Amino acid sequence: MEKVWLKRYPPNVPAEINPDQYRSLVEVFERSCCQFGRRNAFANMGYGMTYGELEQKSRAFAVYLQQELGLAKGERVAIMLPNLLQYPVALFGVLRAGLVVVNVNPLYTPRELEHQLKDSGARAILILANFAHVLAEVIDRTEIQKAIVTEIGDLLPYWKARVVNLVVRHIKRMVPDYSLPNPVGFNETLNIGGDRRLQPVAVGGDDLAFLQYTGGTTGLAKGAMLTHRNMLANMQQIVAWVGPAIREGEEIVVTALPLYHIFCLTVNCLCFVRYGGLNVLITNPRDIPLFVSEIRQWKFTVITGVNTLFNALVNNEKFKQLDCSALKLAVGGGAAVQQAVAERWRAMTGVPILEGYGLTEASPVVCVNPIDIGGFTGSVGLPVPSTEIQLRDDEGDEVPPGERGELCVRGPQVMRGYWQRPEDTARTIRDGWLLTGDVATVDEQGFVRIVDRKKDLILVSGFNVYPNEIEEVVIGCEGVLEVACIGVPDEKTGEAVKVFVVRKPGVELTGEMILTHCRRQLTAYKMPRHIEFRDSLPKSNVGKILRRELR
Repeated sequence: MEKVWLKRYPPNVPAEINPDQYRSLVEVFERSCCQFGRRNAFANMGYGMTYGELEQKSRAFAVYLQQELGLAKGERVAIMLPNLLQYPVALFGVLRAGLVVVNVNPLYTPRELEHQLKDSGARAILILANFAHVLAEVIDRTEIQKAIVTEIGDLLPYWKARVVNLVVRHIKRMVPDYSLPNPVGFNETLNIGGDRRLQPVAVGGDDLAFLQYTGGTTGLAKGAMLTHRNMLANMQQIVAWVGPAIREGEEIVVTALPLYHIFCLTVNCLCFVRYGGLNVLITNPRDIPLFVSEIRQWKFTVITGVNTLFNALVNNEKFKQLDCSALKLAVGGGAAVQQAVAERWRAMTGVPILEGYGLTEASPVVCVNPIDIGGFTGSVGLPVPSTEIQLRDDEGDEVPPGERGELCVRGPQVMRGYWQRPEDTARTIRDGWLLTGDVATVDEQGFVRIVDRKKDLILVSGFNVYPNEIEEVVIGCEGVLEVACIGVPDEKTGEAVKVFVVRKPGVELTGEMILTHCRRQLTAYKMPRHIEFRDSLPKSNVGKILRRELR
């Protein structure tokens, strides 16, 4: 496909980036620590950690892994933490030791955790004490040789740490009993490593940095092999894209989505460490009142999120009272941003949500709306620098301009493949092209619109119905807070459209009101045939509504 999108690039955004500008993520990290040593790098629960402190603590953790545990270059270390100061210390410590990070969702069940640990072959794990009982159930069936346990307050100042850990463990009783073989405390590892020197490890672009597991929507979760070069490339692509709006050493980014998720890992953590920015870590973004109270103290300049997070914020009275005058960028990803939410956000903050598109296998960013966009576009933007795209039909042939097809991506951010799964890799990457499984269109300027996942298609009497379109219409009905759409079996039409709706608090809303609204915007075969009201909808760890669970 011709790169028509280059003509729409904002000024000063290059067509290409140099993915080999840095040797590794370690080089970027150490450069920033040297340049911004006295500036806060991460903040959590009212306490900030400077780049200098982060360098020292991550080096101590790297020494412990390297010398006390004897882990060799390329071995895997799992990190099972929410957004706490311990996360970046561990992340960069693992990378500095020449090891591979295996990010683990802290809310995993024993079955899910066992699969990921066994599949990755992780030799050590850093885990929050709140979830250690889950690990205790499966550790004997994995290759884990050392469990490193931390508590929520461990890196806070001494007395605050004592109080926080006491409350969490004994008053809120958030730490179930567990028994692990010879666990070690996180702070103990820092004390051990802090007295020794780190032995330099030669890490290059082709070395693995992450085994980033996919959500497993088509079966067991698979580990995407992301190299240092993959992650550096995507970091450089994002830096090139938003660079004109960013000032080194000055930005404050609200990090509400979990750092173990690829979106927040790359966009918030890696990119803003590169910029010398401050990541304000939100440990529990689902507690919106606490979330708002935490960010009230910061003149934040950037915020990232998913549609459900932005929706929750624009419906929160205290958020409406926040001073957002310093805000420069709001970036949405992970799921489609709905127009009603985007317009309310823009009206409330004065800043549009820059919707983007990506996937774990692409480190993750593929497309983003330009920073000079005026408002909601209904698209996920333009391909970022050094990225090629194609739309293909079911036979693998490129479709004519303007038609729908499977989005295929090629660029330096595309993963090496799936860990120990050559057959899955061969089905997903062909001749260097990543087959995303997402149906898209591209307009004459190069703006990409994601129609839906191929597997989410609803077939009504032979006509294709795309859930995103139905959800976009229903959310515009007054009184609708959240909506999800799926297909259900139907004797007459094969499948019928069903929507699940969450009402706004205190609002009267009936199924007939929704149908009346939909009739004005949807043709007959797209009309919902079933409407179910619920108090809430199932969501992933980053807030994406899970249609598969509704099925």
